Amino acid sequence: ELVLKVRIQTPNLRENDFIEIELDRQELTYKELLRVSCHELGVNPEHVQKIRKLPNTMLRKDKDVARLQDFQELELVLTVSDKNSLFRVPTLSEQSGYNKKASELTY
Repeated sequence: ELVLKVRIQTPNLRENDFIEIELDRQELTYKELLRVSCHELGVNPEHVQKIRKLPNTMLRKDKDVARLQDFQELELVLTVSDKNSLFRVPTLSEQSGYNKKASELTY
């Protein structure tokens, strides 16, 4: 596994801590990095403008992701549109307490 530190770029917040995410080294692609980062941070992937390797390098393709090393710091730069829709609402199956078998019962 490759361990990376990821956060949302928010210059106006005092506290903007990183979280650590793990990526399978066999699946080091831009798409997988975006998917895992957005899932862990609760962000809708459609609202990510770019992924920045700190301090100032934009990641653009799979080869850029393949060069990342453990504990590198990344930021998701979000598009500014409707602030209410930036964060992904978990689907019913992702919410705690959801019972998939119970949802498939037929009457």
